[in-house]
Amino acid sequence: MSPGAGAAMRVASLHVYPVKGCHRVDVDAAAVEPWGLAGDRRWLPVDADGKLVSQREVRALATVRPRLTGAGVRLSAPGLDDLEVPAVPGQPVEADVWGNRFRATACGPEADAWFSRVAGRDLRLVWMDDPTRRPVEPGWSRPGDVVSAADGYPLLLASASSLDALNTWIAAESSPDEVVPMTRFRPNLVVEGSPAWAEDAWTGRRLRVGDVVFRVAGPCARCVMTTTDQESGERRREPLRTLARHRNVDRQLLFAVNAIPDGPGVVRVGDEVALVD
Repeated sequence: MSPGAGAAMRVASLHVYPVKGCHRVDVDAAAVEPWGLAGDRRWLPVDADGKLVSQREVRALATVRPRLTGAGVRLSAPGLDDLEVPAVPGQPVEADVWGNRFRATACGPEADAWFSRVAGRDLRLVWMDDPTRRPVEPGWSRPGDVVSAADGYPLLLASASSLDALNTWIAAESSPDEVVPMTRFRPNLVVEGSPAWAEDAWTGRRLRVGDVVFRVAGPCARCVMTTTDQESGERRREPLRTLARHRNVDRQLLFAVNAIPDGPGVVRVGDEVALVD
């Protein structure tokens, strides 16, 4: 349960997603880099044209479990031998995340074949060797803001109290069996201690997490990926059905907020979280 009103906000959990669209890695602390948490979304599966392939198209990606190593990333999936993918420069290729193109490095035929077996279709794996190549889209960003292969912003922040409120609606209006864990929303940072939906008022403000300051860059519009169980790849109806009833703003279903770091540092589970201005 989230702390009640009046309790200090704190970091409840931290998560990185080394391979975009694949399983998370839960961490107790993470370095904050200009483009996001260290190790977050630096690899991504793409099609023959370099376009991102995510759980929207291939639910089985949820079953790929990456682990960061000193040399790169180690991949595991049911029925396959583990695969070590080194983080080394190689053949340059173009990658495309929602129409935003950038140069990346091909991970090679062995990684391509491994991911193709997981997906049941031809895929390639690429590594974002230089995350400074991709600017944050105009809007709440500033010149020089950059992002990894995340959808649009370096970090996604979610509230445990807001999830509690959403699950109360789901249990009452759909079924108690349909309530969802926070993992469905794939946040980097989960806070506890704030009132439900307090983050709606944070857009355009700065938030201090431990010693690191982030700019809150607006709410996150959610898609079908939130209906995919992040352990099994099974897809259900919630939470989009209930978000459509209660969190539909201009035809966007909102949960969690995007954020941009103002500078480097380290964030840790248990860090105090507070609005700066």
